[in-house]
Amino acid sequence: MKVKTILVSQPEPKIENSPYFDLQEKQKVKIDFRPFIHVEGVSAKDIRQQKVDLNNYTAIILTSRNAVDHFFRIAEEMRFKVPDSMKYFCQSEAVAFYLQKYVVYRKRKIYVGKRTFSELSPLIKKYKEETFLLPNTDKVKPAVPETLNALGVNWKQATFYKTVVSDLSDLANVYYDVLVFFSPSGIESLFQNFPDFKQNDTRIAVFGNTTIKAVEEKGLRVDIAAPTPETPSMTMALQKYIDKVNKGK
Repeated sequence: MKVKTILVSQPEPKIENSPYFDLQEKQKVKIDFRPFIHVEGVSAKDIRQQKVDLNNYTAIILTSRNAVDHFFRIAEEMRFKVPDSMKYFCQSEAVAFYLQKYVVYRKRKIYVGKRTFSELSPLIKKYKEETFLLPNTDKVKPAVPETLNALGVNWKQATFYKTVVSDLSDLANVYYDVLVFFSPSGIESLFQNFPDFKQNDTRIAVFGNTTIKAVEEKGLRVDIAAPTPETPSMTMALQKYIDKVNKGK
């Protein structure tokens, strides 16, 4: 069956040269974007109930841009002036670059990992005397606390924001040829919104092994998977699949 419509379970890209727009133009398909999950910040009161006093920490571990936003939001709500001496340990260059939204980069002590949390751990180990705060979501990958515990550093994890299922009730009677998912939370949202969802002829595209597992655990069929050596991005995987079914290749 040909692909004419695609729903991507993420916000619409803000950049004009997104590969999704190229795919839409090249393949003459309709691509809609709708976040199946969204992030909500917790209150300063909730942070205090987690027994977090920002004065007690000399280093912040930042694993995402959301973590950056919500750490500084809470600092402002608590009227906590982040000292110039604060050290920032950023999981990736993208997170470190985003930090510039809040601090003057050249005047701060910023340590940057390559991509994964394990790649950041040698830098954290180097500064074992620091007291670390990990502002994070309510759904933390187990590898993060396991890595920090193994390093033997003084650290505390606190929930600064939560991943929440979005209301998709307006999509109840809307059909798409392909649904695109990037996390198990997206699959969870699908079934919370539509408990009786049946796949039938709908193709499901997924990114990452944990998402594939979540799809299969729900008894659904994975039709398009990324990343692979041949198709490292989701748009490339979609392109290959559409080429095959729309043009009979």
